Amino acid sequence: MDEDLLPVGSGTPRSAASPGRTGGPRWSRRGFLSAAAAAGCATVPLGTPAAGAPRSAPQGGDTGGTGDHLFSALDAKIEEAMRTYAIPGAAVGVLLDGQEYVKGYGVTNVDHPVPVDGDTVFRIGSTTKTFTGTTLMRLVERGEVELDAPVRRYLPDFAVADPFASAQVTVRQLLNHSAGWLGDDYQDFGPGDDALARFVASMARLPQLTDPGKVFAYNNAALCVAGRIIEGVTGKTYETAVRELVIDPLGLDHTRFSSDEIVGFTVAASHNVVDGEAVLEPSFWPQPRSLAPTGGLISSVRDQLSWARFHLGDGTAPDGTPVLSRQSLRQMRSTPGPGGTLVVELDGMGVTWMLRPTAQGSRIVQHGGTWPGQISGFMMVPSRDFALTLLTNSEGGTRLRDELFTDDWALSRYAGVTNLPATAMTLRGQELAPYEGRYMAQRINDEGAMEDVVTELTRHDGRLHGTQTAHGPADQDEAASEEEDSVQDRTTELGAAFYQQDFALDLDAEGRPIGTRSDFVRGPDGKVLWWRNHGRLYRHQTQ
Repeated sequence: MDEDLLPVGSGTPRSAASPGRTGGPRWSRRGFLSAAAAAGCATVPLGTPAAGAPRSAPQGGDTGGTGDHLFSALDAKIEEAMRTYAIPGAAVGVLLDGQEYVKGYGVTNVDHPVPVDGDTVFRIGSTTKTFTGTTLMRLVERGEVELDAPVRRYLPDFAVADPFASAQVTVRQLLNHSAGWLGDDYQDFGPGDDALARFVASMARLPQLTDPGKVFAYNNAALCVAGRIIEGVTGKTYETAVRELVIDPLGLDHTRFSSDEIVGFTVAASHNVVDGEAVLEPSFWPQPRSLAPTGGLISSVRDQLSWARFHLGDGTAPDGTPVLSRQSLRQMRSTPGPGGTLVVELDGMGVTWMLRPTAQGSRIVQHGGTWPGQISGFMMVPSRDFALTLLTNSEGGTRLRDELFTDDWALSRYAGVTNLPATAMTLRGQELAPYEGRYMAQRINDEGAMEDVVTELTRHDGRLHGTQTAHGPADQDEAASEEEDSVQDRTTELGAAFYQQDFALDLDAEGRPIGTRSDFVRGPDGKVLWWRNHGRLYRHQTQ
């Protein structure tokens, strides 16, 4: 679940046509980084597996033959979604009552098809944050970090634009996404060991949106600060520290940060979706090293299932070596910070884990990742001894992830829990009036330029309808053309249907619910101050 990068809006396509193809606008890498979450053009039609690559056959030692009576429906759902949404390859892992199910589907690359199996590596995006949080918890247990200590205890020169926030924000607030400053900062400071230090130093210009600890808003930049604390305390690069403290002790042999470290692995290439077909898009794969703590890991579904088993267990490695205490694991998924919505309703964030309520009372512990062409999901229901993880190699993976991780399909079948109920209501005009108007947000792209996102919401037929437009600077690194200039302002239609006060179901351009939720946050005077969509805050512009 989400989300590495800021969507333009609910229902916004996250993909764009490759040069030389029709069916969508052409986007630069910088535009993709800013708008979506970021060469060859071989294609595979919807519903047509590449030659010699059956979608459903378990490969490479997968355990897909175990418990077919339980998981055949899951196989069928994944296979149908791959055909419908143009997903060349996927891998799934399930833990249920001690039983493990691992299976690969389809191919890694439509140009050079190799079957996906349980050890095929994908980018896992923001699930990386849970590795950052777990590493910090190891330092907490060693007495080297305190969660409620100010960040400046470990980074004396740390600063954002607001002096109070700079001095008062705590480590815990970084990890539960309540730091309060603008969080969508995707600057690229190169491949050197100083990339993270330079990124954090550049944060001095980030504006403060809310006071630390008061409001939940998804914050990628805050996790980069957490990664920099790991560097400062250990005296090692972030990647080395996480590898030594977490990845290697747990035997996660297919979990790495650098593309240089996965030579010899089977790698799931990134794909765009153009005219309903999967298109190889190598430019989607690279990621700035400065963003490593918030989304840099590459992993396999087998390793992701091992990660779930560790977090549901007693804190020991497979060989019995203690890694983290059971108490610390529980602390990571308890004591939530401020609540709200991030596609689903949240009690709040624990230590990097989304803590999600259910109608039955059991709590879902969740994350997931979004990177162009690499969409993944990860969730656990500790009280039901259940975990599910999914990796995909296509922009179309967003739809499958929503079906398995946002909706009730998998939760009800395997864990016996469901979302909090939500029935769209039709409100009177005077009830909708406080929510109408213009909402503004900002983000910083990989080249350091500030961009605006403007949403206009108006009442119509008892619901809110509107448009969202991302205003970006013109690209300087590509030849100027009307086509390229036109994508700098990107507009999508959206809407919201309330199911309770201040909480709404997101609507697509046709006014249909799309399965995700957003909410409105009120200020001290009781008036609507923010719209929170995909975990981001959009300020309500007063007249």
